[in-house]
Amino acid sequence: TSIKTAGNKITQDILDNVRLKKRMHIGEQTAEEIKEKIGNALVLDEPETITVSGRDAETGLPHAIEINSNEVQEYIKGSLQEIVNATKTILEITPPELAADIVQRGLVLTGGGALLKNLDLLMRQELKIPVHVADNALRCVVDGCTMMLKNL
Repeated sequence: TSIKTAGNKITQDILDNVRLKKRMHIGEQTAEEIKEKIGNALVLDEPETITVSGRDAETGLPHAIEINSNEVQEYIKGSLQEIVNATKTILEITPPELAADIVQRGLVLTGGGALLKNLDLLMRQELKIPVHVADNALRCVVDGCTMMLKNL
């Protein structure tokens, strides 16, 4: 199956929620920076903070705000739940032989979204199976395609 929830959707969640909840307009690059630096799939006892600049939604003037990782987690939790639910749906229809292998070896997360802090832990908690982040998550698809093309 395929869902349209990934890194870009999570970045958009951050952008939209900063505008709605913090009353500040930020750019996509700033939202991406927030995701990369303090984005987290879990609520933390000691949240990380970042100061970001943007344009005040009411005055239109530039200004800076602090945002913490627990706020960001709140902004993105809907998209994260979509990812977890889609994975559960696939696991429910997985053939028994493959399901047994998944229970033993687990799932491997790839792509830029896999680098979101604690996404593997969230999925492990929700799915009750091992979940790992690929060593080179950003390059997995490209590396796989390269191997395939070399073997044609």
